[in-house]
Amino acid sequence: MAKVLLSIPDKFLSQIDELADSEQRTRSELIREALRNYIKRNVVFDIKKVENDAKFLDKLLS
Repeated sequence: MAKVLLSIPDKFLSQIDELADSEQRTRSELIREALRNYIKRNVVFDIKKVENDAKFLDKLLS
């Protein structure tokens, strides 16, 4: 697994650590999950945009 160096404000990192601690998992696990959710949400959004654009074009060409 690759490692990434990331700059995060101290206060934000404290919040991340508190949450990870309360969920009994590592900081890395928490950040990976957050990024997976972000990517998933954006991919779904892009698919919906493509579908909406296709419907719009169908109406224009009909």
